[in-house]
Amino acid sequence: MNEPAVPDPRAEALYSRALERLIESGIPFLVGGAYAMREYVGISRWTKDLDLFCPRTEGERVLEVLEATGWEVELTDPVWLAKGRLQDLLIDVLFNSGNGLHPVDQSWFRRAPAVQVFGLLVRLVPVEEMILSKAYVQERDRYDGPDIHHLILRHGRNLDWHHLLALLEPHWEVLLAHLVTFRFVYPSEHDQVPTWVMRELLRRVEDQLDSPPTMDRVCRGTLLSRTEYEIDVREWGFRDARAQLSQS
Repeated sequence: MNEPAVPDPRAEALYSRALERLIESGIPFLVGGAYAMREYVGISRWTKDLDLFCPRTEGERVLEVLEATGWEVELTDPVWLAKGRLQDLLIDVLFNSGNGLHPVDQSWFRRAPAVQVFGLLVRLVPVEEMILSKAYVQERDRYDGPDIHHLILRHGRNLDWHHLLALLEPHWEVLLAHLVTFRFVYPSEHDQVPTWVMRELLRRVEDQLDSPPTMDRVCRGTLLSRTEYEIDVREWGFRDARAQLSQS
C-alpha cells in the first residue's frame, strides 16, 4: 500500500504556507516531482521534498519568497537547481534539467493543468515535460525510467507525441530506449504509444545503420549520469558531451 505523499501534518503545513506565499507573489511556478506523480498516476511517496519548476529568471524571486517564509535558501547549481531548507524538509527549485539541456520556459506553462495540492490551486508540470525531466536521470542510485513508464501507461493515448518528440529531438535515442523498455514492461499496453511514433524512431535507427559511425569520440553518457562515465572521459579518451554543450 502506498504511503501518503505527506504523512506529517507539520510538513503539510510548512509546504502549504510556502506555496500560499508563492501564489500570492504572482511568480509563475509549476509543481513536479512526487506530488505531480501522485496526481498523474496515483502513486504517493513520502520524500520530504517538494519540487518546484520555474524559469531561471524567476529563480531569485522564488528564493526571496521562501526566505521570507522562514526557509534557508541556497543557489545549489547556477545551471539548474536552488534549494530551500526548513527543519528536515526541502524545497527544490528547478529551472533546468540537471545536464543543462532543457531550461524551463513559458512553453511549459501552456498545457499545465491546475489541481489542488494542500488545498491550494496550483499548476503541475505537464506530462510531456515530466517525461522530459526524467528521461536523462539514469544514475547508479537513481533511475527514473519506471516513472516514465507509469506516465505513459496512464496517459499515453492522450499525450502530445509530436510535442514530446520535439522536446527530445536532439537525443531521440533516449526516448526510443524508454519506449522499448515500456513495451517490455507492459506487453499488453503497446497501443499506449502510437505506431507512427515507433515507426519514425525505428526508421531513424535504420538510417543510422547505413551510415558510418561519427569520427568524433564523444561520450554522451555524461548527459545521463554525472559519475558513471567519468572513466570514459578521464582515462579512455572520450570527450565529455557536457563540455561540448557549454561551448555552444
